[in-house]
Amino acid sequence: MVKSSENRWPGPLGGKVALLIGASRGIGAETAIALARAGAKVMLAARDDDALRRVALAIETEGHQVDFHSVDAGEEASVDHLVGRTIERFGRLDIAFNNATDASMPRPLAEMSAADFDRAIRVNIRGTFLGMKYQVPAMLANGGGSIINMASLAGVQGVANLAGYVTGKAGIIALSKVAALDYADRGVRVNVLAPGPILTHHLEAAGEQAQRQAALATPMRRLGTVGEVADAVLWLGSDHSSFVTGAVLPIDGGQSAGMKPERMYRQGQDMAPADS
Repeated sequence: MVKSSENRWPGPLGGKVALLIGASRGIGAETAIALARAGAKVMLAARDDDALRRVALAIETEGHQVDFHSVDAGEEASVDHLVGRTIERFGRLDIAFNNATDASMPRPLAEMSAADFDRAIRVNIRGTFLGMKYQVPAMLANGGGSIINMASLAGVQGVANLAGYVTGKAGIIALSKVAALDYADRGVRVNVLAPGPILTHHLEAAGEQAQRQAALATPMRRLGTVGEVADAVLWLGSDHSSFVTGAVLPIDGGQSAGMKPERMYRQGQDMAPADS
């Protein structure tokens, strides 16, 4: 069963239809639940049908409208069919969250296989391109919409031993800015999320020591939650962000702002005023 935080979003998405690619677990699953609770009809997509079925059941049990469909994000016919299936099922498309990603084992660039690099580019860059290629016309048909693409802080700053991942996420940011400019005056907004350390199932599996180190790397000295990322998707997908397009939104506890060494962090605590 999907673990989900309480719904904290008051914005209405009633009548909206949302498509999520990469919705089988983690951030994608949490966001699907949040969108449904905010009133949207949701289409879930990923490779893993069984995982999608579990997320869909959790949403359906709460009384929301949901469907799911398998997709290969890097295969044009598959993405085309998915968007068509969404229109056929729900009649329109208003919000798209392109969350598919690829994670290969970290290794220095020269030790990375060409096949691993190609896979990272295929899923991240080609997958995001294909998603937008078919989502944009569907949104234009009903007057506009909002596309949210999942990048990473690693797409803004280099990270050692992650050549394919970093390149893929940087490419998503570049593609998104072009798409935002192409359709800014036609009602389709395109924005990017760039999360830092988020407590997903991957970081949970890495253990407490890895979680502590990741938390200490942020100025806030904590990990982000999948619910906090979902909240950002809901905001970008809603009319509350109607003048925002082409933006890269960091969700990183201040990590992209710069470094906050541990010693300075402790000094800041010592100098904090006492409660009155």
